[in-house]
Amino acid sequence: MNRCPWCIGNELYEKYHDEEWGVPVHDDKKHFEFLVLESAQAGLSWLTILKKRENYRKAYDGFDAEKIAIYGEEKIEELMNNPGIVRNRRKIEASINNAKRFLEVKKEWGSFDKYIWSFVDYKPVRNHWEELSQVPSTTELSDKISKDLKKRGFKFLGSTIIYAHIQATGLVNDHLVTCFRYS
Repeated sequence: MNRCPWCIGNELYEKYHDEEWGVPVHDDKKHFEFLVLESAQAGLSWLTILKKRENYRKAYDGFDAEKIAIYGEEKIEELMNNPGIVRNRRKIEASINNAKRFLEVKKEWGSFDKYIWSFVDYKPVRNHWEELSQVPSTTELSDKISKDLKKRGFKFLGSTIIYAHIQATGLVNDHLVTCFRYS
């Protein structure tokens, strides 16, 4: 079975690639989960975050943005002492801030999903990459989304993180054309 080469050789990575990566997401809670995890990943490998994902789900109340938006100093300290997640104060504080901004977007648009998919006219962008070296880390689209999110007050969501988000959540199909998931 042909897969994108970035996931080959690790069972957790292969499962993520085969079952999740690039599948269009239309669930706000799932979008928020990916935003928190991808911002936590900045400077680290995605595999590191995947290994900690279940710990994040427990520590972050199942990625319930309404609960996270009201986290205070006590909860921040609890998260800072949790070895099952990335213990970076700025990233933790950004996740709480982003929960508040996420809820604002939901209120304005009816859902975060409607907001994020509007950038691609509600249809996935289908790329035609033949080699991993062709896949960019940012695009005009990720620049545009990141800029809009920053304008709305989101933090730790630069263009590279947003490109990872739109790849993961299926707004962009970046499976290589030789990958069984491409179609």
